Amino acid sequence: MTKKFDVYGIGNALVDMEFEVTDSFFKQNEIDKGIMTLVDEDRQNTLLNGLGGNTLKKQCGGSAANTVIAVSQFGGKSFYSCKVANDPTGDFYFNDLQDNGVETNLSIQKRMHGTTGKCLVMITPDAERTMNTYLGITATFSKEQLVEEHLKSSKYLYIEGYLVASPTGLEAAVEARKMAEKNGVKTSLTLSDINMVKFFKDGLTQMIGTGVDVLFANESEAKAYAGTEDLSVAREELKKIAKTFVITRGENGAMIFDGETFIDIEPFKVKAIDTNGAGDMFAGAFLYALSTGHNYASAGKLAAMAASKVVGQFGPRLKWHQSQEVKTTVFGA
Repeated sequence: MTKKFDVYGIGNALVDMEFEVTDSFFKQNEIDKGIMTLVDEDRQNTLLNGLGGNTLKKQCGGSAANTVIAVSQFGGKSFYSCKVANDPTGDFYFNDLQDNGVETNLSIQKRMHGTTGKCLVMITPDAERTMNTYLGITATFSKEQLVEEHLKSSKYLYIEGYLVASPTGLEAAVEARKMAEKNGVKTSLTLSDINMVKFFKDGLTQMIGTGVDVLFANESEAKAYAGTEDLSVAREELKKIAKTFVITRGENGAMIFDGETFIDIEPFKVKAIDTNGAGDMFAGAFLYALSTGHNYASAGKLAAMAASKVVGQFGPRLKWHQSQEVKTTVFGA
């Protein structure tokens, strides 16, 4: 059967708002640096007021959304199941997805009243990104937002680990994985954030089930999941939950297990300005390459180059021409 989509993603729908800040802003507002923290709407509004409204970028986001947009930008076909409200922010989100060539359940399912989620992405001069997220209506993302017909017609399912923080999100992720397995769709999942691993490991284990085809994690997430500080031990543990996996290592590149051997992916040297979205871009480029017939080493090279381009500028996305330049450099014309 010919597949309509390369990647079917599920995850939180958040409008990302980026700001440049200094460490003093974190101290004044008691913000934990370098991680994602869930906050309520009042707290987020207080922080927004303190930031003064000088937004660097505003675009539809959430980790998996960034990934499926990357798939689309490289020339793949992607679908995204998510939940936004029937409000102006939700309209913005829907339009931005469509403008980036991503098909979505929002075209065929009625949106409800409520507040669309927002994520404050705060970038410090050391290029580290810190996120404070109010989930809004996406906290109730559920299996109702899944479109089985399109999931069955996809090469890969991509699950965002952040969904584990919501009971209905976790249920939807497990349901989507089972749907995929039943219909011969390959499964992939990202651990998303070390806090998800620390506080919701049991839920992530439910998401993973008997194992996924491709797992994405950064070094700290991989070690935390395996309960070790030794990377060589962690990677052996990951073999128990994934047929293949990627461990991203920042400036040290990435380590890939292709099911048989380990492949070291060399980093592309770049002066980092903003690390927001680097992992999402890596996953998107990697899945695009796999779904279009490239091997793991080539997929890793494409993903590493794309991620290096992203951290060298503000925002989690490349421009369309940039993604095509990366693809041409790695794969040829």
